[in-house]
Amino acid sequence: MFTMRILLITHYFPPEIGAPQARLFEMAKTWVAEGHQVVVVTGFPNHPTGVIPPEYRGKRRMVEWMDGIEVHRNWVYATPNEGFIKKTAGHISFMLSSVFQSLFRVGRPDAIVVSSPTFFSVFSAWFYSRWKRVPYVFDVRDLWPAAIVELGVLKNRLLIRILEMLELFLYRQAGHVVVVTESFKEDLVRRGIAGDKISFIPNGVDTDFFRPLPKENALAVKHGLREKFVVAYMGAHGISHALDNLLKVADRFRDNPDMLFLFVGEGATKAGLLALARDLNLPNVRFLPGQPKTAMPELWAAVDVGIVPLKRVELFKGFIPSKMFEILAAERPVVASLEGEAASILERSGGALVVPPEDVDGLVAAIRELYHDQSRTRDMGKAGREFVSRFFSRPNLARAYIEVLHRVVRGKVQ
Repeated sequence: MFTMRILLITHYFPPEIGAPQARLFEMAKTWVAEGHQVVVVTGFPNHPTGVIPPEYRGKRRMVEWMDGIEVHRNWVYATPNEGFIKKTAGHISFMLSSVFQSLFRVGRPDAIVVSSPTFFSVFSAWFYSRWKRVPYVFDVRDLWPAAIVELGVLKNRLLIRILEMLELFLYRQAGHVVVVTESFKEDLVRRGIAGDKISFIPNGVDTDFFRPLPKENALAVKHGLREKFVVAYMGAHGISHALDNLLKVADRFRDNPDMLFLFVGEGATKAGLLALARDLNLPNVRFLPGQPKTAMPELWAAVDVGIVPLKRVELFKGFIPSKMFEILAAERPVVASLEGEAASILERSGGALVVPPEDVDGLVAAIRELYHDQSRTRDMGKAGREFVSRFFSRPNLARAYIEVLHRVVRGKVQ
């Protein structure tokens, strides 16, 4: 296969942590290792707190290199991950700055990859594609605006209709579409996008980075986790996850001094969760701020059970939270409160117990079962690790993605 110059346009990129950042950064590292050039157009890191780190503060534009990747950072309106209007303003600011600040600085690529949500950055890719006369590949991590409509964030019917028309326009203009779930592909085909224009490349995990480590490590000592059976949720504290239910679960275990419920991360619902934990006077709950990615393998090692919850929303049956792969790769069992495609994967893994979304009784029963049978907990961890190493290794998925890009550049796919 020939080598390519790949332009990646994304609102989110490391050192920010999160699923989009991990997927794109790890894919890009593999592409560089395979001999390709990767240029990233992104903003200054600020997600999810809205705070730009000191080393990036006060700059309007910069170029840096990360593991062989050329990263062009542009000005963005930095805002916390809460509030629809402010978040939208942040995304629009990147749509504009990515074009006006980087269009003439990144050279002519062979292919463009753009990540959504939201699709404002896809408008940037569409403009780049037209100007530079190369195809763009629409990497769909979320069905937007459907997700925010289902969650009740957006209710104006006229605005919803306009956004859906723009969404379909961007799918049709793309040289190809890559989706992270089979359900997303089914949805797009149902809405008139040709099936041969869509490839399924799921989220995965870097199994060298997320790996089995001793439970007793420096972070376990620092945060007082060594002597506890730790049940953890780590990730965005957003409206999609119904994390108030996990506090209700913790309340059911308040009399067990051996058990600790750990919340790690930031997000729109964190202030409310802190208030609810105070109101319930929970002695067995601890909140930590968002942690750097480098800390995550040791943090997961200090945990006994990882929680993967989603709200009871019909659209979420097609979602596959990427954190479940990280937990399994760390050789820790998952207790998931969700349904659909993710539930099917986890049940096949042998490393998870799955209950319906927002089922507090089910979560309590699953956690209690693992607490009382910790040899089973260890066996499930080993089975989950083996499963993701075989089927969801990020480097293998990145190579499959390169094959798609080669076919797009050669004009052998739509």
